[in-house]
Amino acid sequence: MQEMVIYGVSFDMVGKQPIVLLKTADGNRFLPIWIGHAEAAAILMKLQGTDSPRPMTHDLMADVIEGLHAEVARVTVTEMRDSTFHALIQLTTTGSDVEVDARPSDAIAVAVRTGAPIFAADDLLDENAIEFEHEPEDDDDMVEKFKEFLDQVTPEDFAG
Repeated sequence: MQEMVIYGVSFDMVGKQPIVLLKTADGNRFLPIWIGHAEAAAILMKLQGTDSPRPMTHDLMADVIEGLHAEVARVTVTEMRDSTFHALIQLTTTGSDVEVDARPSDAIAVAVRTGAPIFAADDLLDENAIEFEHEPEDDDDMVEKFKEFLDQVTPEDFAG
């Protein structure tokens, strides 16, 4: 299992579908996950430090978890099945742990609200991650390489 960081949220050039790009915390592997527009907005709002006047669904989830005296211990993108990514939200409560099945986009939106770490399964990364051959010299170089990738990739490229 690899710890991941959110590298960014972008749109594929073909279908204008949002993509959240996760990057290994200590490496140069990237995992693109196609998500919905609402989830992309929820992730971006929190990453940019913007609050909505009323709680959004992911804010509500985080508030309920806190209200139940539980904690989001981690979020894990576990697998891709039938061209769909799957994730788990691991909650820690008094005396027990609970795993909740979730879409990765929802799990990531909850993670950014609770400060929980994000992980991806090794097998998932081995099969679906993109690794650039050379470490980019700077962020602009990385963004340019990612844009080139987005110009050519489609969700079907990740279909098993």
